[in-house]
Amino acid sequence: MILPIVAYGDAVLKKEGKEIDKDFPGLQKLIANMFETMYEASGVGLAAPQIGKSIRLFIVDASPFAEPDEGEELDPKAEGLDGFKKVFINPIIEEETGEEWGFNEGCLSIPKIREEVFRKETIAISYYNENWELKEETYDGYAARIIQHEYDHVDGILFTDHLSPLKKRLLNKKLQNISKGEIDVDYRMKFPARKKSKR
Repeated sequence: MILPIVAYGDAVLKKEGKEIDKDFPGLQKLIANMFETMYEASGVGLAAPQIGKSIRLFIVDASPFAEPDEGEELDPKAEGLDGFKKVFINPIIEEETGEEWGFNEGCLSIPKIREEVFRKETIAISYYNENWELKEETYDGYAARIIQHEYDHVDGILFTDHLSPLKKRLLNKKLQNISKGEIDVDYRMKFPARKKSKR
């Protein structure tokens, strides 16, 4: 089932998510719905707060990064992303290392805005997968970037929180318009300042 994605300005996006256990009601159905919702919106990651659930769960499918544009070579930061589809439950980023690098990030909750965000290049993360197996893994490049972005969501942080005060002020009007639903999007959203879904 395709769920509405919560837009910028909703309080749930600023809350720190709660850990869940393996008996969380309807967990597998929720995960399936999140993947369906993410694909419908052409995203590469989706966190539970973005569908209104303040829990520590996010999904990623970075496969689109493994497909270079026609005539271009694969970016080295995208190596190994073909079929990179994962579920992260109760994740903990144990360590972030390496040089910070900038990338134009976007967010399904903040449509049509992209800004350069700097993040460390390598992360070590522990988490449970959808089968409730504990994993401890290290990622770099775009895989690390997507995970860091979604991890921020379960901590109540948006990519716009990483921007300078000046950049945030310049974006303020656009962000307020998103909150009110004064934007054209081609996927279902729930706008906090309008209180109803829009297709």
